[in-house]
Amino acid sequence: MAKQASKNAKVKDTKAAAEAKVWTKVIKAARSPKTGAYTFKEQIIHKDKVQEFFK
Repeated sequence: MAKQASKNAKVKDTKAAAEAKVWTKVIKAARSPKTGAYTFKEQIIHKDKVQEFFK
């Protein structure tokens, strides 16, 4: 019974899983000119817009 229920759950979420693959988490490190410390900027963006994030 349990195996059947988990199999059905996977089938229902295939559309959501396919949509999730077009998003990516991007982490950009920036160095402060004043202190020299690094700060990190994180965003979840569409994979087509990744190059724009680093400009």
